[in-house]
Amino acid sequence: MQGVSRNFFALAIIYAVCGMALGLHMAISQDHTEMPVHAHAMVAGWLTSAVFAVFYHLFPAARETRLATIHFWLTALSGTGLLVGLYFVLAGNTAVEPLVAICSILFFAAMLLFSIIALPVLRKG
Repeated sequence: MQGVSRNFFALAIIYAVCGMALGLHMAISQDHTEMPVHAHAMVAGWLTSAVFAVFYHLFPAARETRLATIHFWLTALSGTGLLVGLYFVLAGNTAVEPLVAICSILFFAAMLLFSIIALPVLRKG
């Protein structure tokens, strides 16, 4: 793997480790308050980033574009902000809700950007 493909796969691994660590912490403490953060880390983080990595690996021309780099950073920054913000909101700090909202919208924008990148490539191939 090279370029954004490698970056997305590394990000996926980080999400998986963090999500599993949080899941283990919840199981040990028997406090499942942060279950939505765990679910977001595993699905929006691990699974989605791994799928992006595989796509860019299979279609090298797509990973060489400036849009692919923007896609990576938009996904990485908004996803991290979303998970950290959601963790604090669920812990009772509602002042962070605007951050969660903004990061959610940006994470959605990253998925829209991916569709702009991926659909034409899939249509050709």
